Amino acid sequence: MTIKKKEGLLRKSLLTGIISILLGTLYYFIFRFSAQDSEQSGSLSRMVTEKCVEFINILSGANWSDIRMAGLAEYFEHPVRKLAHFSEYACMGILVYTLWSQWMRRGKALVLLTVGWVFVSAAADEFHQYFVPGRYASVADVLLDTCGGAFGVLFCICVAALYGRHRRRKHRKGL
Repeated sequence: MTIKKKEGLLRKSLLTGIISILLGTLYYFIFRFSAQDSEQSGSLSRMVTEKCVEFINILSGANWSDIRMAGLAEYFEHPVRKLAHFSEYACMGILVYTLWSQWMRRGKALVLLTVGWVFVSAAADEFHQYFVPGRYASVADVLLDTCGGAFGVLFCICVAALYGRHRRRKHRKGL
């Protein structure tokens, strides 16, 4: 094996290890959040939404009343929860796609495999949540999570295309 091939294999192995650790950490947090009962989960969502509203109030200089901020926090709690679902699984899509793209050819099969993996992960998470007191399983959440994963894959494809375009331009200028 040539030195260049050994270096490439070492780089792939190192990247695989790092991404695997990040992916494992993401799974840990997703399933940990799902294990919270309805009161714990609701409390965390309210706290995050209240902090977001406070931050926007400070940034905008609006000086909203406490009643106004509480109303806004309550109004945005559901969308913030759904955005969190989408974001978690977008990160999963990015990590899984990047991990497997080290060892597989890029193309439709890799995209479908990644989105399928995210779908199964989301379904398993919702199944787990079904057994948590005060929580329920939601097909809509599985679909939202899968869309998040597909968005993550799309993000990777776009970044790779832009990077390839940049390299081609740089190469042409160098010739």
